[in-house]
Amino acid sequence: MSKIFTDYQPLNFITITEENALKIESLVKITDGVLWLPEKLNNNFQNSILSSEKKENKLYQYYHTSLAKHLANIWEDSQGIIFCLTLGAVVRLISPLLTNKEQDPAIIVIDPHTKYVISLLGGHQAHGDKLTELIAHQLEAKPIITSASFNLNLPPIDTFGYIFGWEKGHGDWTQVSANIARNQITLIKQDVGLNWWQNSLPSSHSFIFENNTIIDNNNLDNFSSPFLNQKQKNNLPLSIEEKETIINNSSINAMVYIGAKKTPDVNIPCISWHPRVLWVGIGCERDTSPSLIQSAVTKVFHEYNLELKAIASFATINIKSDEVGILALADKWHLPLKTFNSEELKEISVLNPSSIVKKEVGTPSVAEASALKAALSPNLPENQLKSPHLIVPKQIIREEGKKGAVTVAIAQSMLEYNPHDGKLYLIGTGPGSIEYLTSRAKTALREADIIIGYGLYIDLIKSLLRPEQMIEKSKITQEVQRAERAIELAKWGLKVAVISSGDCGIYGMAGLVLEILQNQRWNGKQPLVEVISGITALQSVAAKIGSPLMHDFCAISLSDLLTPWDVIEKRIIAAASADFITAIYNPRSLSRTEQIISTQAIFLQHRNPNTPVAIARSVTRDDENIIITTLAEMLNHPIDMLTTIMIGNSSTKRYHDLLITPRGYLKN
Repeated sequence: MSKIFTDYQPLNFITITEENALKIESLVKITDGVLWLPEKLNNNFQNSILSSEKKENKLYQYYHTSLAKHLANIWEDSQGIIFCLTLGAVVRLISPLLTNKEQDPAIIVIDPHTKYVISLLGGHQAHGDKLTELIAHQLEAKPIITSASFNLNLPPIDTFGYIFGWEKGHGDWTQVSANIARNQITLIKQDVGLNWWQNSLPSSHSFIFENNTIIDNNNLDNFSSPFLNQKQKNNLPLSIEEKETIINNSSINAMVYIGAKKTPDVNIPCISWHPRVLWVGIGCERDTSPSLIQSAVTKVFHEYNLELKAIASFATINIKSDEVGILALADKWHLPLKTFNSEELKEISVLNPSSIVKKEVGTPSVAEASALKAALSPNLPENQLKSPHLIVPKQIIREEGKKGAVTVAIAQSMLEYNPHDGKLYLIGTGPGSIEYLTSRAKTALREADIIIGYGLYIDLIKSLLRPEQMIEKSKITQEVQRAERAIELAKWGLKVAVISSGDCGIYGMAGLVLEILQNQRWNGKQPLVEVISGITALQSVAAKIGSPLMHDFCAISLSDLLTPWDVIEKRIIAAASADFITAIYNPRSLSRTEQIISTQAIFLQHRNPNTPVAIARSVTRDDENIIITTLAEMLNHPIDMLTTIMIGNSSTKRYHDLLITPRGYLKN
């Protein structure tokens, strides 16, 4: 199974004919889905075109009731149900089973000719829109998605926060989503958490952003408040009164709050996302009542207007790792519990140290120190990590009639905790034109949360990217930084695509990323890694110039940044003397000009000067240029880092503008 589809399990496919089953069987395999067929096809198996091998490996499953009853049986256990049926039939089948968008699975329809993939239901909440695109790329079909955010090229406001592990808060989600779909002014107030999602918004978006004291808005011309326009254009801070006027101004139709506090009480439709930035330190007397521990935490959050959904983790001293009340609350709220020994905690500087606590457990603080220590401990990207701060000092809480006492403190980290398991997709994007990308590569690119690569290569695939995806471009010489950054973000919980032109495993990023993971003693499982091949330069050049690679061949890079020239030179001599057809990568740069001259000289010692040579630049791109010349004349033509050179062997011949290397089939 492709690692791309692991987050969408379980998937159930349904069709009613052998013909359609054969059309989608490769998709079922790739996605690790189950393909359900009517029992009558199983009964007629001896006369079936479905092989016994497929029957035995359970690629096909058979339902014994009506399709409507079978659908009801698998409905609740499905993440997605994919039909290869007519749209009308699917609508009639699912209509009695629909409850609400929070619970229903994604419903996707593949037309019987597999030309279209339709996101019918669950586009946002069940990730049906995204799954539709992934399936369409696998089938090389057209995805049909009708959601408003997709057509406005906006991130889906009701699901995009899940990427970062945010928790969905309260509010009028239907009305806010409708306002955004109508392109009405929507205020975004983000106190904490990553704001990378803002960078990919289209210029036509209707959001304005309040970041502490300044609202940053790119669409001021359509905003109706004159004083706001002038102040923002002059980058002046707004007073509290002005900000309240803006929020309550009828020109703003909705509000999205992203923070650790409760959903704001404003007179316009408002929704909230809660990044998990709060780390709750808990200390208590032995055998404190579990209900007291829960009510203490709840009380502190209420008093400080904090949202429980913003909790990243509970934390305490290790001698409390078996405290029934703490364990019960962590389990009830589905939160991790971090524990630290006294030596670790006493190194943390706190506001309210206690000599009594130090005497009892060996550290002057449990609640405050463990909260701060936990906020430092998550696997966060290093360049985003800042020191956490205590936003709630320790609160000691007792309640009449309940045994024990509880101490609660809350620290806030600058970057949210992300509970997801990250993935690394190492992708070869081919020679340049999108049409040369493999279906697997396109699918992985659409699935990724963030794309990392050399700027030119990212620009070539830009039309494939989703609006909520984050993009990080860097210079061509920053391969190590890209690899380290990608690993860092994948360990944090993102799905990261690292792109290379051609094939990522041939002079690409795959080897570097895996080498760094090896040095970090990666366990081979987290993050998950998938290497996705692409059409490399020597293949694309060969296809453009005929059939030069019909006999043994090799590839040599002339770049000596990572390989000493004397080693490269030995390889050139070996290839030339052994009569290999040879593809030359990285032949010349602005600062490296002599290597290609030496390469020609070496080949001339072993090959006829009239040996055919192809000089190919930017193959499959808009500025493609291919020159067919000879070994003797090759240096008379432009050569740079975007050029691949193909040197024929002793039997390679030129015929018109093609190079042909005989395989030997026509020998007498």
